[in-house]
Amino acid sequence: MADEGTQSYGADQIQVLEGLSAVRKRPGMYIGSTDVSGLHHLIWEIVDNSIDEAMAGYCDSIQVILNEDGSCSIEDNGRGIPVDKHKKTGKSALETVMTVLHAGGKFGDGGYKVSGGLHGVGVSVVNALSEKVIAEVYRDGKIHMQEYKRGDAGGALKVVGDTKKRGTLITFYPDDKIFDTTEFDFQTIANRLRQQAYLTKGVEISLLEKSTGRKYRFYFEGGIKSYVQHLNKNKDSVGGVVYIEKEVDEGVVEVALQYNNSFQETIYTFANNIHTVEGGMHLTGFKTALTRTINSYARSQELLKEKDGNLTADDVREG
Repeated sequence: MADEGTQSYGADQIQVLEGLSAVRKRPGMYIGSTDVSGLHHLIWEIVDNSIDEAMAGYCDSIQVILNEDGSCSIEDNGRGIPVDKHKKTGKSALETVMTVLHAGGKFGDGGYKVSGGLHGVGVSVVNALSEKVIAEVYRDGKIHMQEYKRGDAGGALKVVGDTKKRGTLITFYPDDKIFDTTEFDFQTIANRLRQQAYLTKGVEISLLEKSTGRKYRFYFEGGIKSYVQHLNKNKDSVGGVVYIEKEVDEGVVEVALQYNNSFQETIYTFANNIHTVEGGMHLTGFKTALTRTINSYARSQELLKEKDGNLTADDVREG
């Protein structure tokens, strides 16, 4: 039997949350959790936006710095978030993407052809869940800066200097009122950045922890081919890495594979550099194509005779 509280469900019980208050009210809906995993998700959101700039051909350097005061800074040398006035909001484009949840350059056709992060969605969530955020944009020879506090602009966008650089620098202080812990794990971040560097060939990604001086620099010209070699480095490989890159229907498909002498299969799939843990049609299509191709080749080379049955999918993917 429902109690009196649950029965009084009318218009007065419907909450309308303005701005980024919905993110602060239910952070798990946006970053999965408020534990250490959700904390690191803030970094991934901003790095993904920088990766999008790299995939679009505008960025070749991304730096992640863990500062001694507990904040994290992510800088890229991309185009820089636009700072001109946004027609709909009347605010600068920077303030719009920082404070409006579904604002960004990934929804229309002009800003990005390929995107993994959602510039405006990801960075606004980071802003909402941070005690403070400082955004610096290096664009058109000027340094533009604006500060935010728990999702709201703390002042107007201002020009604070001249520069020859271009790009965006976001420094955020995770909110200890939201997260169970605000202490970043260096190795967790390093592992993620290494993977992103493999997936985005020709882009340098660096990590520095100021309190200890620990640092990494990741740069892999071979892309996912280098990634497969890395995954197999402690195994007995069978043959070299097979690498295929092809443009299909305005998208690019990359495949790298190498067999080893183990019995289990290891397959990682990504869509726009986002690890698709649960697979999808791209994984199903790859498995089907691999089995069909190897069987077709085996028969054309008479490695499989007419009386022989086809190799099974498990046979083909072993190792």
